[in-house]
Amino acid sequence: MASIWRLSILCSAQGGRAIFLRTPVVRPAHISAFLQDRPTPGWCGTQNIHLSPSRHSGSKAASLHWTGERVVSVLLLGLLPASYLSPSSAMDYSLAAVLTLHSHWGLGQVVTDYVRGDAVQKVAKAGLLALSAFTFAGLCYFNYHDVGICKAVAMLWKL
Repeated sequence: MASIWRLSILCSAQGGRAIFLRTPVVRPAHISAFLQDRPTPGWCGTQNIHLSPSRHSGSKAASLHWTGERVVSVLLLGLLPASYLSPSSAMDYSLAAVLTLHSHWGLGQVVTDYVRGDAVQKVAKAGLLALSAFTFAGLCYFNYHDVGICKAVAMLWKL
């Protein structure tokens, strides 16, 4: 994409913005914010691209969270066949915890990406936290009072 921006064919004679960024069909709202900056001579395209918020740029929390997500995903890949091969209450509760955590983090990313507005995003994250808590409680209730997740899946596969 950067090589397209650097092509002199797509730039105006004064070294301004790329032609395809001027069209309203191709220019979404987040690009129009970049186009408010004054162009630097000899530079085509946008000169300020911020991929992450500045308040998280020096933090290790994002890196640790990403690592935790990958560990949970790999753990889930091993836990699913193991729970089918040797169903037990420990496997049932482990599945309840890992599935709830995995879905909570995934839906949390959807909320972060698609819900706009600080107040609305806080409400959506609180609702997601409540949904995740009810999901975990429901799976634990199912494990304690019924056959458990492992045997329930095995019973579904026998149908």
